[in-house]
Amino acid sequence: MLSAALFLFSDPDGFLSSLLAGGEKAAALSLSLLAVYCVWLGFFKVMEKSGLAGKLANGVYPLAKRLFRSNDKEAVYLAGCNLSANFLGLPGAPTPLGKKAVEKFCAASNHYAADMLFVLNATSLQLLPTTVIALRTAAGSALAADIFLPTLIATLFSTLLGGLLVALTGRRK
Repeated sequence: MLSAALFLFSDPDGFLSSLLAGGEKAAALSLSLLAVYCVWLGFFKVMEKSGLAGKLANGVYPLAKRLFRSNDKEAVYLAGCNLSANFLGLPGAPTPLGKKAVEKFCAASNHYAADMLFVLNATSLQLLPTTVIALRTAAGSALAADIFLPTLIATLFSTLLGGLLVALTGRRK
């Protein structure tokens, strides 16, 4: 706030033009992110309708059952769908699935599973960091996808560490 006031007093003409240019850039970025979200949410809906999302969730089901220490097939399935969508970098799509899974885990008094899902969502192992690539593209990056490998390594490490910490310190049934 102080810097804005100083800028206003030192260059009143430049202040308004800078403010408007910043607002224009923010609006353009918001529209580009909205387009990315719409595309990926639509893609996830197609995956759901085609059964591919279910197949991915069923593929991770044995691991998810052990990871969440739960026998609730529907809750583990929802959590698996959530993790699969996060892994594919589908922004926003996994949120309703994760919310439903946490509700089911909590209804079964399996707070360990709810905690684990929360941490895995927060660390979000991503194969395709679509939102960051879209932000870099909108900012004019020549090689927006250069962050693929560093993001994969960083999210793999954070997910493994977060999951390990929940497993070591998490609440038991």
